[in-house]
Formats: sequence, C-alpha cells, structure tokens
Amino acid sequence: MIKLNDALLDEHYAHLVERPFFPRIKASMMATPVVVMCVRGKDAVQVVRNMTGVTNGRNANPGTIRGDYSMSGQENIVHASDSVENGKIELARFFKPEEIFDYTPTGFNYLYASDEV
Repeated sequence: MIKLNDALLDEHYAHLVERPFFPRIKASMMATPVVVMCVRGKDAVQVVRNMTGVTNGRNANPGTIRGDYSMSGQENIVHASDSVENGKIELARFFKPEEIFDYTPTGFNYLYASDEV
C-alpha cells in the first residue's frame, strides 16, 4: 500500500490535469492509501483490464472489479495500464527497482499449457 500525493498524481494523470473534474478525482485518490501491484503473465495487460471492467462502473459486467464495486464513471476505484509500454512507465513511477522481483508460483504449471509459456 502507498499513499498517493499531488506530484505523483499530476505526473500519472498529466493528460487530465487541466480537466475540470481532475481535482475531484485527485482528492478521491488521496483520501486513503491504495494498493499497487505489478502483474506478469501471458497477455497480462488484457487479462487485468478484463478483470477490471469498463471505466464506468454502471456499465461494467458483474464479476469485474468495477462491475461489483463501482457505480461511477469517475470514481471507478481501480486503474490498470492500457499497454505494456505504459505499464513499464507506470511501474517505474510507483515502484523502486528493488521492489519488483521475479518468482515462480508453486502452481505455475497449472496456470498455463506447456506451449503457452
């Protein structure tokens, strides 16, 4: 868990800083600590985005994070990188290099077919 601050959010959402709704989003994101994650795997970006659901919680499918826990288009409770390239940028923004490490989960051989990895 980390506590987001002004500088980090201004950098992360630089494309939204001038939008009228940005102060409200920023205040919401700074209200409590947040959980940040680094996920690796085949098609990880798309898999996580599928789990997250569409941005507007009212339109998100049940069983997705937003579909189960959000009712707003702006207070959508979760962020997920939209590409591998942006994921790398965002990982560098939220983590120190020594905070990211590789490991193989004990059930790894049951997650993928042998020809997928």
